[in-house]
Amino acid sequence: MIKEISKKQVLDRIRFENPWWVEGHIEDDYNEMPRRLYFELFKPLVYERDIRRAVVLMGPRRVGKTVMLFHLVEDLIQNGVNPKKIIFITIENPIYNNIPLEQLFLYAKEATGIKDKNDWHIIYDEIQYCRDWEVHLKSLVDSYRKDKFIVSGSAAAALKFASNESGAGRFTDFLLPPLTFNEYISLKGLDRIITTTNLKWKEHITEFYSSSHLDELNKHFLDYINFGGYPEVIFSEKIQANPGRYIRQDIVDKVLLRDLPSLYGISDTRELNSLFTTIAYNSGGEFSLETLSKQSQVPKNTLKKYIEYLEAAYLIKQVKRIDQSGKRFKRDNFFKIYLTNPSLRSALFSPITATDEMIGNMVETAIFAQWMHREWFTPWYARWSGGEVDMVGISDSTLKPLWALEIKWSNRYFDKPNELKSLYKFCTESNLNYPIVTTINKEGEKEYKELNIQFLPSSAYAYTVGKNSLDKKKNI
Repeated sequence: MIKEISKKQVLDRIRFENPWWVEGHIEDDYNEMPRRLYFELFKPLVYERDIRRAVVLMGPRRVGKTVMLFHLVEDLIQNGVNPKKIIFITIENPIYNNIPLEQLFLYAKEATGIKDKNDWHIIYDEIQYCRDWEVHLKSLVDSYRKDKFIVSGSAAAALKFASNESGAGRFTDFLLPPLTFNEYISLKGLDRIITTTNLKWKEHITEFYSSSHLDELNKHFLDYINFGGYPEVIFSEKIQANPGRYIRQDIVDKVLLRDLPSLYGISDTRELNSLFTTIAYNSGGEFSLETLSKQSQVPKNTLKKYIEYLEAAYLIKQVKRIDQSGKRFKRDNFFKIYLTNPSLRSALFSPITATDEMIGNMVETAIFAQWMHREWFTPWYARWSGGEVDMVGISDSTLKPLWALEIKWSNRYFDKPNELKSLYKFCTESNLNYPIVTTINKEGEKEYKELNIQFLPSSAYAYTVGKNSLDKKKNI
């Protein structure tokens, strides 16, 4: 005979998940974990009371969403909120199966013993495990007007879609991406090695940063490429010794074998896994549907759909092509695909070294990953017969190129700028000056045929984009 879970068991579990009701603060383990820089962007959305909205915290697995929520609990307590009026419920726990969100809220209030009706903070973690969560959450926002609801979830694609469809005017979305290199440096306490640098070219970045200890910065940049997307990994030598076990099993496999199949009704997970593995190994490479189908053994008519799913899950980013004069192609026969987090490749295969044959692609992937934190920006690359430029910014109003970037893990072009023929051709036809070329550790300006080329170490450029992206978000 199957026994039903009793109300007492549910109340006991809720009390267990909320130890601050008794202790008055979160556990020391969470207090000791450094806060992500994105916390300062997330927090104001929770304290906002003039606009009646729930906050939907979404993002890939293991980027620190749950830890951020515990930091939020501590922040609320430090700012005078009664600890017993802060409720935390992990929807993923089987004990809550088939219990509506409102009923869980009522159970939690009963568990606290407090009779107050208003000014509660209710946090639902891993909300994607609640069927039709967006409908129930909208109802809660409308019914409990003086309470604040915060939810989080890892299935970013489904969360975003459901939030847009059902939560218009009731939900505020907040995407927590993998760590930027700027955050990595900050969490590691290495801000001391960062300096500002003077570059004339300031078209798309307001300030540039470099380092007085470039060898040290490059060492950490390589560690970031291999392990740096996840806060927990950068502090654990044990996980770094076997990233495949942690990242592949706990992140990749759960997304490919569980999240996406359940969300989109995928029956053959082998095809999805084969496609992602092919993309991960060749991150930063140019594909066509024909070549990608051949390499992954996934039929062309399935490829587009799977690419959309992987992109919606924030695992990959597809970048489209323009020609040497900055014009878009009428048919997108070719495109590039990047991992949104370079350490995914190291987990699937093996960590790379500074001289690995794929280091150029992974440096390019890491730099693209910094730009992907800008939801308002769409990157392009230029490719034509005989030439290519890695990254181009295009004006939303004029549709013309604004700037150009060539990503290199080499000092060669600093000494021989005349070999940057493709970059010169593109800039000449697009009437651009001051393009940037990244290096290993060379920095400065070189002139070639009236083209002023700005050189900056790849690690410093990655830090610059990540930091300025975060600074710009703070001012939006």
